[in-house]
Order: sequence, then C-alpha cells, then structure tokens
Amino acid sequence: MNPWERYVVPNLIASACGSKPIMKQREKVVPKAEGRVLELGCGSGTNFAMYDASKVDRLFALEPSQGMLVKARREAGTLGFGNQIEFLEAGAEAIPLEDDSIDTAVITFVLCTIPDWKSALAETRRVLKPGGRILFSEHGLAPDEGVAKWQRRIEPVWKPLAGGCHLTRDVTALFTEAGLTLEDVETMYLPSTPRVAGFVSWGAARAA
Repeated sequence: MNPWERYVVPNLIASACGSKPIMKQREKVVPKAEGRVLELGCGSGTNFAMYDASKVDRLFALEPSQGMLVKARREAGTLGFGNQIEFLEAGAEAIPLEDDSIDTAVITFVLCTIPDWKSALAETRRVLKPGGRILFSEHGLAPDEGVAKWQRRIEPVWKPLAGGCHLTRDVTALFTEAGLTLEDVETMYLPSTPRVAGFVSWGAARAA
C-alpha cells in the first residue's frame, strides 16, 4: 500500500462520507437496523452513533482498511454501546461469519468501492437469517444521460484518487442481479453535491 492509500485516502473518504448531505442519507436507514447487525465497510465509524442501541444486540463492523479501523475503534470508544461492537478486519467478499447469523446488514456508501460487489452481496445473503434484510444508501449511475456521460469520462481518474470509488455502478441493478428483492426504494440527487457523485438510492432489500 502506497503512502497516498495508507494516509491520505482514509482521511479524504472519512471527510467526504461525513458531509452533511450524506449524513442525512445515513440517518434514513441506519436507525432501522435491529438484532445482530453486520455493517459492510464501517470506515471510520461514521454510522455508529446512528444505531439505536436498544434494538441492536451485536454490531459486527467489517472493514479491510487498517487506517479506517484505527478511526473506527476510536469512535466506538466514545459510545455507550461500544462493547457491543465487534470489529472484523476483512473484505466483504469473504465475510468471517456463519451462515444465517445476521438479522440486518447495513450497506452505506461502500458498494462503489468494493472490488467484487457480486461476491460481497452473495456473502451478505449467505450470512443473513431467513427474513433478514439489507438496509442501504448508495451513490451511483445517474439516470440522466448527460450526467452519466460525465461519470463515465471522469471515473478512470476518480477511482485511483478516491480509494477505488466507482461512479457508474447502477445501485438498484446490483441488488436485483444478486437475486434480492428491493423494498421502498427512493432516489434523488444530493443537494450541495456535484451531480456526477450525487445521485443516490436508498431503501431495503431481501432475498427473493
């Protein structure tokens, strides 16, 4: 890992993912999590304070970046339910949890960076209990061709600078292709955000 990826990218991502418009999106889904919860790509722990501790029995915080985990552990230490958080230093393509062991999976602004999103969603399905659900909020491919055109142009330069973030992944199509049924999906362009990075989708998904 080069110095840019080790020291600069974690701070850039933590800052961008903690912007006011994105925080508003997180607030729409994270508090709904309940039971045994798995968060894919917990990053610096941005979501931690949004969980309803009275509904969460255990939070498994999955994150492959050591730099991010340092920040996440620090954040967990400030919370009253920090002892309910178990950190998993691993990628989402191989989740170190048993089958049918999770009630809720939380995926917020990470599908854009996971190299193998198909394996990540397949693994998420594997660990979900029957009836479990995925709560998500993600940015991705815009429906307006003018915006999408610029997303495709910018992405090759954007990815290496932003920790592998893709601008052109069609969020709802990813879940559908993974065999998941979408529920209550909403979309919008985030305010005060460049449109190339600001088209978001959020809602829930269950195994079909």
